Amino acid sequence: MLTTLRATLAVVMLFGFYVFAFAIIGGLGWLTVMAFGRGMGVAGSKLGYVTIAVAVGILAALWRVIRARPEPPSGLPVSPQQAPELWGIVTELAAQLKTRRPDQILLVPDVNAAVTEDARLLGLLGGRRTLLLGVPLLQAFSVAQLRSVLAHELGHYSGSHTRLGPITYRGRIAIIGTVANLSGFIAWLFKVYARIYLLVEAAVSRRQELEADRASVQVAGREAAQSALRELPVIVAAWNFYFGQYVAPGWEAGYAPDDIFGGFGELLRHRSGELAQLRAGMPPDKGSVWDSHPPIAARIQAMEAMPDRLVTVDDRPATELIPGFPQACAALASRALKIGSRQVLPWDQFTAAAMTATAQDAADEIYRGVARSTGSSDVNLGTVLDLSAAGRLGTVGGPLTEAPADALGLLVSLAAVRSGVATWRHSWAGPATLVRPDGSAFDVGEIVRLAVSPATAEAARARLAELGIDTAKASLVQATATAKGSDVVGGIANMKVDGAWHDVLILTNGLILAPGPKSTDGGKNRLHALATSAPVEQLARRYRFLAFEDVASVTVLKEVPVRLEVGLHDGRTVKLEESWTGDLLTKQCRDNLVAGLRSRLPHGAAEPESTWSK
Repeated sequence: MLTTLRATLAVVMLFGFYVFAFAIIGGLGWLTVMAFGRGMGVAGSKLGYVTIAVAVGILAALWRVIRARPEPPSGLPVSPQQAPELWGIVTELAAQLKTRRPDQILLVPDVNAAVTEDARLLGLLGGRRTLLLGVPLLQAFSVAQLRSVLAHELGHYSGSHTRLGPITYRGRIAIIGTVANLSGFIAWLFKVYARIYLLVEAAVSRRQELEADRASVQVAGREAAQSALRELPVIVAAWNFYFGQYVAPGWEAGYAPDDIFGGFGELLRHRSGELAQLRAGMPPDKGSVWDSHPPIAARIQAMEAMPDRLVTVDDRPATELIPGFPQACAALASRALKIGSRQVLPWDQFTAAAMTATAQDAADEIYRGVARSTGSSDVNLGTVLDLSAAGRLGTVGGPLTEAPADALGLLVSLAAVRSGVATWRHSWAGPATLVRPDGSAFDVGEIVRLAVSPATAEAARARLAELGIDTAKASLVQATATAKGSDVVGGIANMKVDGAWHDVLILTNGLILAPGPKSTDGGKNRLHALATSAPVEQLARRYRFLAFEDVASVTVLKEVPVRLEVGLHDGRTVKLEESWTGDLLTKQCRDNLVAGLRSRLPHGAAEPESTWSK
């Protein structure tokens, strides 16, 4: 009954959307004819233009709907012959829930589990079923917890929740596509309808999640179901930390680890204390009417009222359900991850290469400041020691002025690595450490204490030579600031940059200034399209890039709409003027813009640090 009602609701709302759309077109056409009939040629022409624009927008969206198909699920297939115990559990749970088991199981590289069904005839006829299992979940869950997740996903099948996936997909494409093709008051009307449609869809989805939770408790037991839900945010946090701190630096530098999923398993084993602290916290209890899932705390609480089942707890690692799991992970990595031309390295070498590349990027920013201060492009650690001996570190600006000991520690470490005196040692339990070839710790503290003082800077140079560290080996590599490693944190459309119209993307380390049309229509959509069209480093090369480290002064002439005068270290001035009709990517864009431009100035705003430390 629920399936029929949902199908009816989805079809009616989608049908109603186009009735609404063509009613507006008809109304505008009628007004156009009336205007011309009464001799109001100018008004009739304007209305005709609006009518044509609306009709084109709706027809373009309709064409998308006709062609739209959900992307077929992708991953590494696991056959019953390859994982008989996993398939046996899935078959058993499907029988208990009185539903057909999936036709295929795919391993995927995400912290996720999901089901799909290629249904037909508005969901009246079932189709090919696929179960997607995220490798990180298998690595973190016990068999009992995985059983509860499998039961939840199969509960979507038994509740016929997957039958209407293609309908809701097409409805979303239709409505969002139509809104994107329109502007002005007409677009506002369609946005209201779109909001109602998406709110209804989200509410139905949340109800279905609770129904699937009931199926999980019914066949896998309340304790396992609640335990798996509590573990989910812990796994998400651990995976994000792992990928952000261990994988991303080397990945962005052109390297790839030879066992990317195995590394996550090692992290889970070595970070048990931090994981326990995360588990001790309360599960998320905040939600939104736009969410497709209820808050985890609400789902756990709802399970208390669901009929329970006494089951034998299987505490084995879920990975035991797939014989040859490491080989499966390697096959999935080669299939799902776009390694491209990256150099594949064992973890020890990967971490050493990543740390060196990251240190070089940070050193380049310091050296660029030294180059500005000295007027020379040939700068290295020896140049910095010259500045220290002359008592001029405080005049360079940037890290050498604000935190000279930290900056010098970085430069000395890089010089030691480049000279072959030290290397970075990988660790799953804590930060990578600088060590000598014999494995003993390499402490740069003594050298830094000497280097930071004008009276002992030359003694630091002598000590470096004694240790075999060549100061010329740690030199400037990237003479011009880039957007490497940056993220988009905002954007402002229809902004004047030195009098010319631009769309501005705000990054964590600079601004991308893309020439834009004077038209104020669709500014937010242009920003989204620009931000997703290519990696930010590539966009910064394609368009003008204003690095925050090149900013010498910021004058706020007006706060709303924001008007700024930005002085650069090379003496140039850049004027940024937001228009009243401009679009903001987020509400905080103005604050992010000003804070970013000031972030490299003395006492600039510092970026928030992660609660985890590598």
